[in-house]
Amino acid sequence: MGKVTGFKEFKRKNLTYAPIQERIKHYHEFTIPLDDEELNKQAARCMDCGVPFCHSDYGCPVANIIPKFNDLLYRGKWEQAFRTLMSTNNFPEFTGRICPAPCEGACVLGINEDPVNIKSIEYAIIEKAYKKGWMKPQIPKTRTGKKVAVVGSGPAGLAVANQLNKAGHEVTVYERDKRIGGLLRYGIPNFKLEKKKIVQRRVELMKQEGIVFFTGAHIGEDIPVKKLQEKYDAVVLCGGATLPRDLPIPNRDANNIHFAMEFLAQNNSRVEGEVFAKNDEILATDKHVIVIGGGDTGSDCVGTSVRQGATSIMQIELMPKAPLERDESMPWPLYPRIFKMSSSQEEGCEMDFNVLSKDFIKDENGNVTGVNCVKIKWEGRGFEEVEGSEFVLKADLVLLAMGFLGPEQTGVIEELGLETDQRSNIKTTGYTTSEEGIFAAGDMRRGQSLVVWAINEGRECAREVDEYLTGASSVLNAKDGSLYEHR
Repeated sequence: MGKVTGFKEFKRKNLTYAPIQERIKHYHEFTIPLDDEELNKQAARCMDCGVPFCHSDYGCPVANIIPKFNDLLYRGKWEQAFRTLMSTNNFPEFTGRICPAPCEGACVLGINEDPVNIKSIEYAIIEKAYKKGWMKPQIPKTRTGKKVAVVGSGPAGLAVANQLNKAGHEVTVYERDKRIGGLLRYGIPNFKLEKKKIVQRRVELMKQEGIVFFTGAHIGEDIPVKKLQEKYDAVVLCGGATLPRDLPIPNRDANNIHFAMEFLAQNNSRVEGEVFAKNDEILATDKHVIVIGGGDTGSDCVGTSVRQGATSIMQIELMPKAPLERDESMPWPLYPRIFKMSSSQEEGCEMDFNVLSKDFIKDENGNVTGVNCVKIKWEGRGFEEVEGSEFVLKADLVLLAMGFLGPEQTGVIEELGLETDQRSNIKTTGYTTSEEGIFAAGDMRRGQSLVVWAINEGRECAREVDEYLTGASSVLNAKDGSLYEHR
């Protein structure tokens, strides 16, 4: 390493945020990046640790070569750091913004000090690459003549398409929504990941590289999968785990109770200029909002509700509050599931844990007016209600953010009669489904997970598809599988 004593000399410094009262007035990103001088110090903190767990299975799902790009950045070799980063990660402009950074949880320095600020460094490298013009279309020099259809344009679908296109195959991506990006476009709020500036920037680059995109194309519903099988040499299913977990308690049919993704997707579309009929709008403006679910999706609902001008926001969670520091249940290098308020939660909401929703309350017009709740106590894997702890939460809008059960079972799964596993995900051998020439990757195969895991799935699936198409191992089967050239 370039600065073997850097971890002793410099303290961790994080990205900062714009003041709350400023950022809640808009839907733009509000992070304030570190300058190059500070980034040099942060990269210098990377230790000569011998066994870098940051890019092991405990750390980075795409196996980013983190010590190498840290060292290169410290030495001022930004373009080489960029090349190293792109050799393993197709979309660092996404992960550098929204990944929870399990790599930092596995950082050796993190055993007894603050870990290296890997996420900020990744973000800085890719944005420098765009600014300097290093990030440009990588058009394959030759084509194989093989055609691949990718169903779904979320992170897994985009990664599959990106990799297979680099291998010289002709790739077409089908997306049922109006815009490309899947979860990146519709699920993650604009203030965390700007759509036109960041997501569309990369989509346009992929178009220049030769990938064809079709929107408004619902495969398995409007267009039979069989038609794709007739036209393409392979089909890859990357439709995501989009079936939300419901809350089937009394009065669930009350008006103004919505799944989180309905609320978030509509707002993201509105930010991009789409107009909705008044009767179809889901808005938190001037409402008492209850968010049920304490994860990232629930947090996104909070930040969006704040910007829409909610009167009050309460986020409740069935599980206990996570500890503030690592405990014996999550020893290093496991990802530390500790409590940390998100930037959205800091903007304005109340939080409560160990809360069970008993039933919704509705008025004579069928509108939700509240939620009857009770506190619970966990014993092992089960819980019991705490006697006398019942309470009522006032609500004009309830958002259900309790995760996802798996992929939708209609459409492609039903049409092809694909085998599924016990969790209703598409069952595969490797990434090959029970149907010849049909592959699956991402949340549709793995179940609900992180964006960085979806990228990993897409990359690994592309290797298998490439071998299926060519009949032999190819450059995609190299360890990094990048095919990323820098001309």
